[in-house]
Amino acid sequence: MTSAAKADAPLLEVANLTISFPGDVGLVPVVEGIGFSIARGETLAIVGESGSGKSLSALALMRLVPRPGRIAPESRVRFEGEDILGLPVPAMRAVRGAKIAMIFQEPMTSLNPVVTVGAQVVEAITLHESLSRQEARARALEMFKLVGIPDADKRLDVYPHQLSGGLKQRVMIAMALAMRPKLLLADEPTTALDATIRAQILAVIRDVAARTGTAVLIITHDFGVVNEVADRVAVMYAGQIVEEGTRHEMLRHPKHPYTQGLLRSIPRPEARGGKLEEIKGVVPRPGQWPKGCRFHTRCAFAYDRCVAEAPRRTAVTATQGVWCHFAEEGRSP
Repeated sequence: MTSAAKADAPLLEVANLTISFPGDVGLVPVVEGIGFSIARGETLAIVGESGSGKSLSALALMRLVPRPGRIAPESRVRFEGEDILGLPVPAMRAVRGAKIAMIFQEPMTSLNPVVTVGAQVVEAITLHESLSRQEARARALEMFKLVGIPDADKRLDVYPHQLSGGLKQRVMIAMALAMRPKLLLADEPTTALDATIRAQILAVIRDVAARTGTAVLIITHDFGVVNEVADRVAVMYAGQIVEEGTRHEMLRHPKHPYTQGLLRSIPRPEARGGKLEEIKGVVPRPGQWPKGCRFHTRCAFAYDRCVAEAPRRTAVTATQGVWCHFAEEGRSP
């Protein structure tokens, strides 16, 4: 492949990703046959309720699926044109952190409580690069300033418990960016943060991605986060992607009843005093997925075909696709 072709190719290509765990009657898929791509410098949001398989999909990209989970042999994850699922363990360790980095949901469980935050970032840098500790500390300070940590030189020497939740999350972002990765995975990065801090963290991710050219995959259940940072969106339900498209398409012209339901459930100031709309029921457990369209048990528009037959992808536009029989038949639910 020529250098020009490499530049035009997606940074990340995921195809037929299936992740299973042992059950009473053999392997039970938790994520089944999903696919998506991320261009260089692009931000893709994967949206869905808890139990949809979002976080597990992100962990699979780092080959960090918890045991006894298994990634199926037919799964493909190509990063910069290379299938990283087939890499030897030492080679994958070199990718993890240096080329693909991850911000986990809860910074308190990711940071060592008895080591200063600066020392933890320095350790992450020296693990991948042949720098002196003084050079690594200078890099850590640079990252702390990049993500907007006040008094960055002093904060290097404090312990995690001395920082607020928002500052701990900034430390995690700084650590993830310290190796200047090409892809940043952010798993619910604003969980448990109040609205003001949440907005600040999203602004940091958006601004840093724009300045460094880092591509971002952000996992969320919140369409407010999508509106803040995403270029494209994939909606997951019961281990599958049910709709994908640009941010504008998904926020303004959603086609799948599940996407529509998620958007209707967003609290709105004008609805104050009124009832919040909800999607009735819960995401079915793996191994208990209904036949046909997996959403049909909760869909107000479901009919016989939805119960009997799994939908295929229907192209709505050049960038928007939906897995719904209504779209395939040219109808709107």
